[in-house]
Amino acid sequence: MPMTIEEIIKRLGGPEQAARLTGVSTEAVRKWRQARAIPPKHWTVVLRETGLSLSDLQPATESDRPEPPMTAPSPTVPAERPPAATAALILADGTVLWGRGFGAHGEAASAIGEICFSTGMTGYQETLTDPSFAGQIITFTFPHIGNVGTTPEDDEAARVAARALVVKEDLTAPANWRSVESLDAWLKARGIPGICGIDTRALTRRIRDGGPQTAIVAYPADGRIDIAALQAQARAWPGLEGMDLAREVTCAKPYAWDEGVWHWPHGTVPLPAKRRRVVAVDYGAKRNILRCLSSAGCEVIVVPATATAEEILSHDPAGVFLSNGPGDPAATASYAVPAIRGVLDAGKPVFGICLGHQLLALTLGAKTYKLERGHRGANQPVKDLATGKVEITSQNHGFAVDDKTLPDGVRATHISLFDGSNEGIASDRYPAFSVQYHPESSPGPSDSRYLFDRFVALIDSLSPTA
Repeated sequence: MPMTIEEIIKRLGGPEQAARLTGVSTEAVRKWRQARAIPPKHWTVVLRETGLSLSDLQPATESDRPEPPMTAPSPTVPAERPPAATAALILADGTVLWGRGFGAHGEAASAIGEICFSTGMTGYQETLTDPSFAGQIITFTFPHIGNVGTTPEDDEAARVAARALVVKEDLTAPANWRSVESLDAWLKARGIPGICGIDTRALTRRIRDGGPQTAIVAYPADGRIDIAALQAQARAWPGLEGMDLAREVTCAKPYAWDEGVWHWPHGTVPLPAKRRRVVAVDYGAKRNILRCLSSAGCEVIVVPATATAEEILSHDPAGVFLSNGPGDPAATASYAVPAIRGVLDAGKPVFGICLGHQLLALTLGAKTYKLERGHRGANQPVKDLATGKVEITSQNHGFAVDDKTLPDGVRATHISLFDGSNEGIASDRYPAFSVQYHPESSPGPSDSRYLFDRFVALIDSLSPTA
């Protein structure tokens, strides 16, 4: 006789654990309960984790059977190019979406990458310049992009990391007192193409349900778009798994950072008198992270991603920060893990964010994996397991730490309320902790800014005279 949904969820460890194991949100688990059925696409995981048989999952009657799982729409290739189309979005599965180009013209190869979507309603400039987006084409789910223009103050890095952008509506004209340049002109100056006129809701559903895939934004100056050649090129691109991109976005040599966070209307505020020297390892660091470290009372020295433990420790740091960054953490680990291990063995406090979180986990003995759809946007809910509090966070990652591989002495501290994936760890052996999300925001809420103060408190507890 089939088991009830409640019994199955209980066997999986409760709603949050069921969501994490099957890669869905807790809202999806709630819908299982409402429908009194689990979609067949999750049966393999449920059978493996619970030891149940197939008959335990099958509905008792035909009328109770769950609907087939939602899948991405089948690829479609328009028979002919619409008259007004000046650009195309080509997916590796063969899909072609025509639209209107903006930003920079260029060779299609310069705009090839993994397509993803970002759910933030603001902060498109910060998103485009976040180095964690290297190798990716961003679909903005918010339809009105360009409405606040651009300003140098909002750049999170010296160059644009994303390879292209996809939006629904024509770029909105800037209407903000801080605007220095329109988004279109800003993109042209940086060699970044974009495409508008795309049904971004349908595209987002395709990515959500079918997983990430390679895409190309083609916006050539001569207007010639060879669809067949671009489809073949998209299929041939290897994807982000196994790709080390931190080397591409890191700094060339060490440098000091002494700028604090910006407060309207006065600009940056004076930095604290007491300064703890912190070495920030730049795997693709956002500038606002460095600002937050400075404002929390740190003298920041930034070093390249490839810096060894000896090179990091040569600066005599009171603590070491591991930054965000792009690519597959398992690939970057080849040189990052030995350096981080040396820092931990030296007893230095360590704080990591995003890729830095994943690299700390790998150093401590855990494993990482690629998420089915990733977390990108400024509205991601995270639960602190110690306090039960929920923070709304800014995130940008396609890989995650596997909770099930955390060794003894390393505990999970935060989880995603979207899919139950890991969002934070702490070590019982070393003075080290990390989070998957971005407490520095920019863009996004500042719910998690306290983590920089926690890092400074950890430093002071071990080195009161730092």
